Amino acid sequence: MSINFFTEDITYAIKHKALLKKWVRSVIKSHHYHLQELNFILCSDNYLYEMNIKYLDHDTLTDVITFDNSEINQSIEGDIFISIDRVKENAEKLQVSSEVELHRVMIHGTLHLLGFNDKTKQEKEGMRKMEDFWLDKLAQDFSSK
Repeated sequence: MSINFFTEDITYAIKHKALLKKWVRSVIKSHHYHLQELNFILCSDNYLYEMNIKYLDHDTLTDVITFDNSEINQSIEGDIFISIDRVKENAEKLQVSSEVELHRVMIHGTLHLLGFNDKTKQEKEGMRKMEDFWLDKLAQDFSSK
């Protein structure tokens, strides 16, 4: 029942770890899933690019790759790899803080583990609405802190 934060080839300090863990747990619980283990691994563009080629045969940069390791239905056990380089660049483009964009990518990966997809335009719109919903909840948690 753990949520862990790791870094691979970068140095990065996650802020508000306890609050983020509580938030992710609430997302998982609200979708009627059981948390086994969830690892967030922060890395560079190069690291994630190599993973994208090796495991997904995608020759592109990406901000997040999610690996579902669960063997039990309605159970969360997975690894979410996040490129901090992409997060920072996307934050600039979207004119939000890097921290807010990191939270969006974290919840995006978690939603994939909960069965959400983003292959079609309709799925992407649904995923974005769900991300916004949970980001609003996190903002409320921050403001009541």
